[in-house]
Amino acid sequence: MLNLPKKHPKMKEYYIYNIPLFVVDDSETELDISKFCSDVEEILPHALLNNVEVVYIGKFEDLKDRNAMFDQGAIYMTSMEPTIFDMLENFIHEVAHSLEARHGLNIYDNNLVREFLGKRQKLYELLTAEGYNIELKHFLDTEYNKQFDNFLDNTVGYPTLLTLTMGLFASPYGATSIQEYFANGFEKYYLDSPRTVGSISPVLYRKIEEIINGDS
Repeated sequence: MLNLPKKHPKMKEYYIYNIPLFVVDDSETELDISKFCSDVEEILPHALLNNVEVVYIGKFEDLKDRNAMFDQGAIYMTSMEPTIFDMLENFIHEVAHSLEARHGLNIYDNNLVREFLGKRQKLYELLTAEGYNIELKHFLDTEYNKQFDNFLDNTVGYPTLLTLTMGLFASPYGATSIQEYFANGFEKYYLDSPRTVGSISPVLYRKIEEIINGDS
């Protein structure tokens, strides 16, 4: 759990459904947090937020290079995002991670692992053809690996990955790990198009549909 300052009079409180949201530090872009909350309620069914107890928005050093995180029932989000849409991306992505505790065994079964690793294998072939040199074993590990993330981010670069992964992953970040593959697909399902997710990742699409139908 991140270190938070004690509640003070200037800390603003909002609600997403019945879930309290505290603005610990104001956004420099003066975003309309009330609109963000109402947008979330329009996009996500309340039942999908069962594992989210509280939301914090602020400048959290513990986030480091991340924009948001889910930890022990709380979603922490940076207050430095430029638009409400960026905040929605962060929030919905972390809601996906909040669902892992309840649905993890169903989500990460052999079918999803097979789909994910098949895409990783194809990515390896594409990068090798482009002249990048990295061992295949890194592509066959489903879990997050900092070295592999740095390779994708700094050596290849996400602009290049965006071109190479078009039609392979919902977005390049989905290649990072199987957990991010799920969360990224969940985010795109709600903010882009379910049909797009279904055409790119049919197994992942079915997993998302099962969760929605089971929790609705």
